Amino acid sequence: MYKIEDLLRETMGLDAASIGSSLIERTVRLRMKSRRLKRLEEYCRLLESSPAELNELIESVVVTETWFFRDKEPFAALARLVINEWLPTHPFGLLHLLSIPCASGEEPYSVAMALLDAGLPADRFQIDAVDISARALTRAERGVYGKNSFRTTDLDFRNRYFHPVKDGYRLDESVRSKVFFKRGNLLEEKCLAESGIYDFIFCRNLLIYFDRPTQARALQKLDRLLTPTGLCFVGPAELPLVTNSGFVSANIPMAFACRKVDTLPATRPERRHRQFKPVNAAGRQPVISRLTPLPQQRYQPQPARDSQPLITKAAQQKLETAQCLADAGKLTEAAELCQAHLREQGPSARTYYLLGLVRDAGGETSQAVTCYRKALYLEPNHHEALLQLVLLAEKDGDLAKARLLRQRARRADKQN
Repeated sequence: MYKIEDLLRETMGLDAASIGSSLIERTVRLRMKSRRLKRLEEYCRLLESSPAELNELIESVVVTETWFFRDKEPFAALARLVINEWLPTHPFGLLHLLSIPCASGEEPYSVAMALLDAGLPADRFQIDAVDISARALTRAERGVYGKNSFRTTDLDFRNRYFHPVKDGYRLDESVRSKVFFKRGNLLEEKCLAESGIYDFIFCRNLLIYFDRPTQARALQKLDRLLTPTGLCFVGPAELPLVTNSGFVSANIPMAFACRKVDTLPATRPERRHRQFKPVNAAGRQPVISRLTPLPQQRYQPQPARDSQPLITKAAQQKLETAQCLADAGKLTEAAELCQAHLREQGPSARTYYLLGLVRDAGGETSQAVTCYRKALYLEPNHHEALLQLVLLAEKDGDLAKARLLRQRARRADKQN
């Protein structure tokens, strides 16, 4: 089985420990049964000689768990940045965005809906979406989604952009036409080699499935794909890793966004023109016609509603202020506000998690661990707290503990 795990690491960057060797073994056994093979050595030889079978194995182990507007803060932050910062400095031209991995399309389509809702004209942006799974891309191109893709409490966007069909909800063409899908592997040199550079990149919850050397390769690729002043959105457990690898936090509360260290280049690099073809040969081609002038801003996108029980407006503002202070590096003030919030409002998983991040950033590892554990006591399926504990365990060299925590985080993510 180790030989197959090594093959998956080489081909798709998958660290077996991130999803569990037992899951890979079960998947391999099922593939062997479907091919009527009884010996592992036979299946290994088949993988070496059959690219089609290797692709089937990759399709079976790839993680495509996603839904529309998963974590609203990154999408709200993107809309604000585009309307308030990008548009005023780009009265003409096209905004380029990348979603990788895009899975079955919920994330890039969420990006498109967020930008349209913010008032950005449809002919002012284009989203490239890349994933290693051909099956996921086929679902994305089809644009029909079941209830599992709609897990947020606010479903107003579904009323605006979807219409009911026999097997779910079909996404409107006005959104689908803004996303162009392509199969690719971020770790391959040829992937996006001709795409140019992007103003915004969504690469969330991919690095957690890589080992350290593979994470470094992926981050180097993202660095090349991002404009000098661009923004990259990552998963909550990935931000500490990214900020230790040539990026800095963008200081946007709960958006988990980062910039390159050098964000003030003397000149903007030339953007190469690209034709990004969808996976369906009969599908749409990006057409850039006469561009719409700079619009009036329609509204300020609102942050996601708190998943914790309702609290007073003053207490909510205090917690949001603590987030802003933490992102600005004012850790002492942020910690004091978190502690005051706990005294006034009682135990809160969200507050303990934020306080844990503050302690973690200040180098107070033991106190951070205590806060994360308290968050888990109050909310056993707190996915982000589990992932932070994974990172701390890996940092301490306790790989066995990290593996167990990662498995628990996967279960929590599914249950959530």
